[in-house]
Amino acid sequence: MEAELVLEERSDRMVLLTLNRPQVMNSFNFAMLRALEARLDAVRFDPEVRVVIITGAGDRAFCAGADLKERASYSERMVKEFIHTIRNLFTSIEFMEKPVIAAVNGTALGGGTELALACDLRLASNTASMGLTETRLAIIPGAGGTQRLPRLIGRGKAKELIFTGRRVGADEALEIGLVNKVCAPGDLIGECRAMAAMICEAGPIAVQQAKYAINHGMETDLHTGLAIESNAYRVVIPTEDRLEGLAAFREKRKPVYKGR
Repeated sequence: MEAELVLEERSDRMVLLTLNRPQVMNSFNFAMLRALEARLDAVRFDPEVRVVIITGAGDRAFCAGADLKERASYSERMVKEFIHTIRNLFTSIEFMEKPVIAAVNGTALGGGTELALACDLRLASNTASMGLTETRLAIIPGAGGTQRLPRLIGRGKAKELIFTGRRVGADEALEIGLVNKVCAPGDLIGECRAMAAMICEAGPIAVQQAKYAINHGMETDLHTGLAIESNAYRVVIPTEDRLEGLAAFREKRKPVYKGR
């Protein structure tokens, strides 16, 4: 019986999704893309889930990108379909209402780095290496890498990494702002859970609206971005959670947010 391609573990209002093709460094084929999409669709509107963490099985790789052995058998039409599928999936991750954390536990190349870029936060093992290496195969990043990387680390550094196809280790990734934090391999999931737990303490509607304002506001001029922020703020004003936050502050207790 074939193993599940994406494993799921739920606890404390968070979901850990694990890409499960360790024998090929968790590289993407059509089946794993669709399995990840199905898992995400199952939690997207689940009120019991507030944070999603994505990692790779084993200790070698987060995701080595596309499965190049399988890709070699694709027709041009299938390549186009693959790129369309992976690009849309990663965009759906970027704009998912819940925060998504990438736990980069090893090698993340090509689509693996693009997956991490689509997540809101990136924590990496000190053994991790990342890179958009596509130009070395005479192609370019096709799942958002040419757009998300420069927005995250700046145009000049992004061009350097994409044009050369150079890999960066965890320390350099932290230095250039590609990841938020680096830790020992054995601590990675625990650190991701700790960060997720802090997010879970905040008002879920507020976190949702903050993500919306950042994602959409960054693509506009400042004036429009401020208008987006203002509209997002209006969403939280009538919520029960906002009143709970004020009451908890007044009563010097920890708030209990219900996402209402």
